[in-house]
Amino acid sequence: MSKTLRIGTRGSALALWQAEETSRLIKALPGAPAVELVIIKTQGDLQQEVPLWQTPGKGFFTAELDRAQLANEVDIVVHSLKDLATILSEGLALTAVLEREDPRDALVTATGGGLASLSKGARIGTSSLRRRAFLAHTRPDLQHMELRGNVPTRLRKLDEGQFEAIILACAGLKRLGMGDRISAALPTRDFPNAVAQGAIGICTREGDTETQKWVAPLNHVTTRIAADAERGLLRRLEGGCQVPVGALATVEGGNVTLYSAAANIDGSDFVAAEGSAPIAEAAALGVRVAEDLLSKGASRVLDKANERRQATHT
Repeated sequence: MSKTLRIGTRGSALALWQAEETSRLIKALPGAPAVELVIIKTQGDLQQEVPLWQTPGKGFFTAELDRAQLANEVDIVVHSLKDLATILSEGLALTAVLEREDPRDALVTATGGGLASLSKGARIGTSSLRRRAFLAHTRPDLQHMELRGNVPTRLRKLDEGQFEAIILACAGLKRLGMGDRISAALPTRDFPNAVAQGAIGICTREGDTETQKWVAPLNHVTTRIAADAERGLLRRLEGGCQVPVGALATVEGGNVTLYSAAANIDGSDFVAAEGSAPIAEAAALGVRVAEDLLSKGASRVLDKANERRQATHT
């Protein structure tokens, strides 16, 4: 009999949904082993008072999960792929990417109206520099406020009147059965989503062939191609999840198309780039579109974002 597969996960409602979905898919495979979930607290879960854009380094939501996996405390780790570094910890492999949910950002307003319904100076909550930057480009009159916590907590803060609106991910709301809370899905040309937003990544230890044979069949090829293009772009830009860059890859036939944009935190500097390539060249396409962004001035945007973060730690 195969050993029990231990799935490491964060403890939030959304993380547990992702881990349980992975468990369900594994159990559906012929001859599948028993599966158990192991909840691991991360720095991101414990430091709710710190704005995400002020956190030093990378791996804010993944470092403890990596450590547990490398220590053989768990066999599989399930990530929101947007939180996973583009260069994995040595000894780990991204073995499967599950089918993507809606990648767009969701505007949730107190009144149910869209972005145009918000009055001048309305308070809007988000923890993302990317969302703040694109919002400032489109609606510079709005008041940006820090928003942390899991999805239910963020919605509760909106309902209590702390904000007139908040921005979340469509994917998280839909997966938690809260899709009816979406007032508007923000258009990806003006508000490109975080790299790999809506996709779920499953990591295993390199060389752990017994575990990999149960994980590899879960890979959704189209989503993986799109994720490879988007993550290739982010790797070239050398940015973590807290840089004001968004990207969305779409796959049609044998080609992948990648659109990306970057904006200064005050919205004053918006640059965009787009390209297409055969699906076999997805990661290389990401690099090419990143180079195009940089040639148009994206380096100014990234430098300003990094300066802002560094200033909070000096």
